[in-house]
Amino acid sequence: MDFLILIEKIVAVPEVQYTLLLFSLFVIPKWLQRYRIPSAITSLLLGLLAGVVFHLFPSDTTIDLLATFGIVAMFLFAGLEMDFVLIRRHWQPLAYHLGFQLLVMAILVWLGWLVFGLAIRPGIIFAMAIVTPSAGFIFDSLATLKVSATEREWIKSTVLATELMTLWLLFVVMQSTDVQRLAISFGVLLGMMIILPIIFQVFAKWIVPHAPKSEFAFLLMVAVVCSLITRRLGVYYLVGAFVVGITAQIFQKHIPAIASEKMLHAVEVFASFFIPLYFFNAGKHFHSDEIDWSILGIGILLTIVAVPIRIIQVVLHRKLILKETFLTSRRIGVALLPTLVFTIVL
Repeated sequence: MDFLILIEKIVAVPEVQYTLLLFSLFVIPKWLQRYRIPSAITSLLLGLLAGVVFHLFPSDTTIDLLATFGIVAMFLFAGLEMDFVLIRRHWQPLAYHLGFQLLVMAILVWLGWLVFGLAIRPGIIFAMAIVTPSAGFIFDSLATLKVSATEREWIKSTVLATELMTLWLLFVVMQSTDVQRLAISFGVLLGMMIILPIIFQVFAKWIVPHAPKSEFAFLLMVAVVCSLITRRLGVYYLVGAFVVGITAQIFQKHIPAIASEKMLHAVEVFASFFIPLYFFNAGKHFHSDEIDWSILGIGILLTIVAVPIRIIQVVLHRKLILKETFLTSRRIGVALLPTLVFTIVL
């Protein structure tokens, strides 16, 4: 009995709890990947278990901060991966794909209104959550997919173009409660786009020569600050981080290290360290009254309906526009299915 009391006292120490949490998030998801269970799903379920069942880490600001680092790093990485040359090379079929995507979203908005009584703005967010592919999640999986180099290029360009379109749509939808708010938000975002190149230029001229290897810390801190700004605007952290990543990509000729392969790898490693905490935090914020059989039933129904629609959308588009075989189109359609990150964010 004394031994059990001692164990309880040890586990009650915050430092021990954080250590056990980190160990769980970095070991258990990796171990379960052998059964093809994505680590993000495992981290989300661990958060659900901790919050709903054991009521651990309630209103924990430390986990909130670390989770913020995770989502900021993930969308900073997505921005750094943005390849405008690749998008420009395939602009015509990508334009058709985005048109198909908007048509599917319009149908889902109508279904959201018809079935769930959703107004148009919540309906658009509902539709985006179902159809928007998660770039970071898909890029992590590309190496394991049995696709050719050409197909991998198509998957990458399609994901990037779709995510770019959806981020702009998200920004407009979230700020469209009134004209004044939309104008102010556009002004702030435009100001960010104007000021960021200046900040990068000052950093390249005055800081880098005297502080070598400071590019990573600079990039991350700028992404965090811009993410907090867009969070205050009401469009969450991801827009600010994404804009910083794109700016760094454009500014690479002035600071070659800022968007190099080495930097991409560093940001990816940083994101992989903190993103499990983001999913854990997302799961922790579920409430028991939000989870019941009707909700699970709706989720299963949406999966049954949405997955075939999204695959058929890609197959039809690529069959009509690119004259691809069914097998190739289906492989790309399946690769574009994951929506986890964007869905949770929305």
